[in-house]
Amino acid sequence: MLKGIIRGNIVSTRKQDSLVGSKFMEIQLIKNGELTDEFIIAIDSVGAGIGETVLITTGSSARLALHNTSSPTDAVIVGIVD
Repeated sequence: MLKGIIRGNIVSTRKQDSLVGSKFMEIQLIKNGELTDEFIIAIDSVGAGIGETVLITTGSSARLALHNTSSPTDAVIVGIVD
């Protein structure tokens, strides 16, 4: 899992059919408790907002976090850090 802060959303006028209705977020990664210069795009599955610290799962596990497990995705937000 990865941890990061949501910096913005990504607007997509066209998507693969199984991703229609999904919200894409741009996330600045946190490593060793420090913000990095690395960013990742992830699908929001928990209703997170800009400025929130989130947990992200990647790889084949990311698909399992969505309702449609055949969706082509590599990163999904699965938690909001309190």
